[in-house]
Amino acid sequence: MASRETLGKRRKKKWIIFISIISILFVVRFILPYVLLHYANKTLANMDGYYGHVTDLDLSLFRGAYMLEDFYIDKVDSTSQEHTPFISSQVIDLSVEWKSLFNQRIVGEIECVNPVLRFTKDKAEAADIQKDTTDFRKVLKTFMPLKINRLEIFNGKVQYIDSTSTPIVNIALTNANILAQNLSSVSDTATLPSTVVATANVYDGTFNLRMRLNALATEPTYDLNAELKNTNLPELNSFFKAYGNFDVSEGTFGMYTELASKNGKFIGYVKPIITNLKVIGPEDRNDTFISKLYEAVIGTAGVILKNPKEKQVATKIPIEGEYEKTTIRTWYAIVHVLQNAFVQAIYPSIDDEISILSVSRVKTKENETIIQKIFSNSDKKDKKNKKRNE
Repeated sequence: MASRETLGKRRKKKWIIFISIISILFVVRFILPYVLLHYANKTLANMDGYYGHVTDLDLSLFRGAYMLEDFYIDKVDSTSQEHTPFISSQVIDLSVEWKSLFNQRIVGEIECVNPVLRFTKDKAEAADIQKDTTDFRKVLKTFMPLKINRLEIFNGKVQYIDSTSTPIVNIALTNANILAQNLSSVSDTATLPSTVVATANVYDGTFNLRMRLNALATEPTYDLNAELKNTNLPELNSFFKAYGNFDVSEGTFGMYTELASKNGKFIGYVKPIITNLKVIGPEDRNDTFISKLYEAVIGTAGVILKNPKEKQVATKIPIEGEYEKTTIRTWYAIVHVLQNAFVQAIYPSIDDEISILSVSRVKTKENETIIQKIFSNSDKKDKKNKKRNE
């Protein structure tokens, strides 16, 4: 039987071990955020063609999460070393999605607060950034080694800036809220197990998108519908003036679309609708004669093609094909413009006529009819002539 002295030594030893473990955990908890912050900034600073930085990093061992504060990535000009803002976020929270453990999967989730995505003409353009997607994936994998199953964005902004135009163009989609779930197909094995829901504001208008997809498919596999309502066109006059050399005094813009894709093919339509369009207004009294004449022609065309009852200019443009072999039916678009103006107004809504099953209707070049090939060749000629004029 152990003596009291021996028992006392054992208790003392246990307490020493316990206190040592607690002390080590405390030191690790205190030092680890600084180590991770240093590592994060080193990784962001060494991106090819980009430079990034994080101001602060908070660690939550209990949640299995850490939070980046004041995160940004700039596009860096290789010659002048000039920085152009590309993406930023006030807060990015990366954590383990605990509910997925019930499905025996360890996956992650990301939440972004007040993110901004900026595309800048001749500086940070979408085409250039698309080439660097692989690098961004590597950086994301560094920050989030787990497969992402859930992504949520609060109050996001997508901005386009062209400081080389006259006037300068600075337009944006604001208050974007996006929720993407089951991106790693944790809780379902259906054909389209993942979902994306998005809303945003576009100059007094509202944008809504709903999408079902297979995020793990090797080829794009999705079924989406989206609508843009009541965008105030005069708010976009800098864009119209810079790229179209006209402005509008009144009007709203809406757009409705459905798209579905599977096995490298896609099908859908885009339905743009302009309501109560007025091109010439009191603000144009000081314009040059040529500008007034040009705007008068545009306004007259709008009046001729406007449905008198609904006061709208609209069309419906079918889109289908294989990737890199898109077919946009120009003749169908013209027919729908005339139909809206003189026969029956196009209804401003999603038509609910496209689904993932519709993709099977897409015709390849081999099985197109003669008439379809003629229209397709006509569309190609239009594109070639446009390129020559440019």
